[in-house]
Amino acid sequence: MENNWISLLQNQNQLSKVIETNQYTEKFGITLSQQDAQLILDNRKDELKVQRRVEFGEGIAPKIIREFCDSDYIDQNNYVNTIIQLQEIFYLYKNEMNDEITDDELLHLMREQYDKLCFGDLEYLETTCLANFAQAIRAGYDGHRGTDGYGEYSKFDIQERWSYDLYYEALKDLCWG
Repeated sequence: MENNWISLLQNQNQLSKVIETNQYTEKFGITLSQQDAQLILDNRKDELKVQRRVEFGEGIAPKIIREFCDSDYIDQNNYVNTIIQLQEIFYLYKNEMNDEITDDELLHLMREQYDKLCFGDLEYLETTCLANFAQAIRAGYDGHRGTDGYGEYSKFDIQERWSYDLYYEALKDLCWG
């Protein structure tokens, strides 16, 4: 019975912390209802079990919310689902990177790639950007220390991006054979 009381109190405290983020996010036109916040926390609990992680304190959700709330790719319609997916991706890659990267470094890396390279595509963020970076971390890369996670992915980005020259070559091949 005592464990249930403690667990209920912890959940209420975490719920309060997530709801408090509304004071910051409302200026970006997004807020969470009590039910939305509880959904995020329920997902957190499930994902911690899946990833076999333990987390103390308010959890990562408020940090994710503050980090991503002003993204051009998040609006009220996709807000809750995006935060849930980002939370899942975060826990997965904390494990994949063997906790060799701080929470803030990972969040900054995720946000930078989400906006500048993935253009809001969470699947690309998870399966390409973070997968490549995690591989580098597991191989011993530690150049991210001191950068706070900013500007790191470009060192490992092996995907060819759109460029005028590449576009022109493709157009030339299509039009002139």
